[in-house]
Amino acid sequence: MVRGPQGERRSADTVGAAVKVAKIATGELKEDTPSKRRDGGLVGGKARAKSLTPQQRSDIARNAARARWGSGKKTA
Repeated sequence: MVRGPQGERRSADTVGAAVKVAKIATGELKEDTPSKRRDGGLVGGKARAKSLTPQQRSDIARNAARARWGSGKKTA
């Protein structure tokens, strides 16, 4: 199946799409709500930051900056 812009499943042909719309309209099929799938990921970072001490957050940020920018010396 083809995926839509928000990750929902879609039929690749127009007849299949029309059948899916009809099933949703008659109540045979429930409509996908892709936003519910993302909620866990959106909350996780905030919860983790809340549980860390300021020193731990600083260490994590320092390590991330080193990984991103390196030591400043070019090798080779």
